[in-house]
Amino acid sequence: MNAQQVVEHYWQAMASNDFFEASQWLSEDCVIHWPQSKERIHGRDNFARINSEYPAHGRWTFAVEKLIGSGEEVVTHVKVSDGVIQATAITFHTIANGLICRQVEFWPDDYPAPEWRKAWVEYE
Repeated sequence: MNAQQVVEHYWQAMASNDFFEASQWLSEDCVIHWPQSKERIHGRDNFARINSEYPAHGRWTFAVEKLIGSGEEVVTHVKVSDGVIQATAITFHTIANGLICRQVEFWPDDYPAPEWRKAWVEYE
């Protein structure tokens, strides 16, 4: 299985909402870095517990918008929702020995477009 397929299987497992099962796509000693909050998660068990304990409003859905890979590096753009929260995750995955051993994940927030740019853009 190549690196892109590993990440595809990981996101499919995340969609099951069984985060302990999804964590099987992570190496036991994986490191997950959330730069925006300056947090690091060490180990797949901590990853599974954080996701299982999150105070969600419903089942999580994960829609992979884009997946790009080269060698053992894969980047994904994923839309995430629990029915109330609508979020985007940009994740940089590193694969070793058929498992994700490192993730760097960004959760960008939406923001209003600055008024001064409106002459040069269109709005969704």
